[in-house]
Amino acid sequence: MDIQVASNFERLLFDAYGRDGAPVRQLMASLDQARRFALSERALSGIRAVFSADRADEEETAATIRTVLRETGHFIDPHTAVGVAVAEKDTRDPSIPMVVLGTAHPAKFPDAVEAACGVRPALPQWLAELDQRPERVTILPVDPIAVERHILSVSRAAHEGAAA
Repeated sequence: MDIQVASNFERLLFDAYGRDGAPVRQLMASLDQARRFALSERALSGIRAVFSADRADEEETAATIRTVLRETGHFIDPHTAVGVAVAEKDTRDPSIPMVVLGTAHPAKFPDAVEAACGVRPALPQWLAELDQRPERVTILPVDPIAVERHILSVSRAAHEGAAA
């Protein structure tokens, strides 16, 4: 997954730098300008204390999609397959469970899943006609309060709260 500026990573940096936004802004500006940055030793040590990392190339990812389908009868998406492949490589104490959370429906990546296992995943029934449904657009002013009011006016939580 080549997601250069993932919001979760930016949040990790924010925590690694003591919840100080200034160094994170500098790092992200460096990434934008030079396509790289260097973490302070303290921040890197803090991250390494709570995270481990590995990688899975395209063939490992495809093999994992095939294996999971063969062994469980369930499709997984490529992002989840990377997580599963890396979890399988982990050398943790086997008495400690490893949990991998699925990150997307496999039908979001039908070409990649089909290339990996030869079967094209179908959309869930409730989304089967999604591409035929009318598109709805609401143009809002550039105003956080207007956006918040709109979200509240159309959200289930607001309607359920009103019924209570």
